[in-house]
Amino acid sequence: MAKKSTAKAKVKVAKTIAKTKASVPVKAKPVAKPAKVKKPNPWTESEVIEAFTRFRAASPEPKGELEHVNPYTLLVAVALSAQATDVGVNKATRNLFPLADTPEKMVALGEERVRDLVKTIGLYKGKAKNVIALSRILIAEHNSEVPRTREALETLPGVGRKTANVVLNIAFGESTIAVDTHLFRVGNRTGLAPGKNPLEVELGLLKAIPAQFARHAHHWLILHGRYTCVARKPLCGKCIIGDLCRWPEKTLYVGIS
Repeated sequence: MAKKSTAKAKVKVAKTIAKTKASVPVKAKPVAKPAKVKKPNPWTESEVIEAFTRFRAASPEPKGELEHVNPYTLLVAVALSAQATDVGVNKATRNLFPLADTPEKMVALGEERVRDLVKTIGLYKGKAKNVIALSRILIAEHNSEVPRTREALETLPGVGRKTANVVLNIAFGESTIAVDTHLFRVGNRTGLAPGKNPLEVELGLLKAIPAQFARHAHHWLILHGRYTCVARKPLCGKCIIGDLCRWPEKTLYVGIS
């Protein structure tokens, strides 16, 4: 009997200890703070000049890749290019522009016919509707001419800041920069003009790029992002500004062709 009593007492004590431990709050281990990523040094003025001097030497007169015959067809081509490739847009407009290279001809062609001609482009229904609508506005409010200010361009259906900047740059020789996905990537990856959104990158580039390069900077950077500083496997080994680039991972891609 004494042994059984002792055993019961030990079990009781063990249960009491277990309850006591369970009721004591466990201190959480302190979470280590993530190491701060050191921001790369901004480009110096001399580095920017050097980079664009190289761009200019490699391509003195860079051109946009959207095919057009006048400011109006350029406006239409850029409006059609949203979320589409220049190659795809050119394929469609080669059938469209011979039939309609003015606002009047486009309106006469009609939305249904325009839609049929550009149906190979993404979002073609909405884009065809916008092309007809902007053409009507050009006729009614701008004497069938493409306006030469960003504010006026942005009032047209399907025309945003990027489209307006392209038209101003290519058609009218303005020193504007249209930030697409390629240019946004280049601005951030290289550290030349980092920004959280396209407008921040655009304003950063306008501030950083000297006036002597401003006219063609838009094309140099877009073409650089399209063919060299590509998204997945950038061709750092062939990059003409690789030694100036601030991207910390660039050495991983040296030698890739």
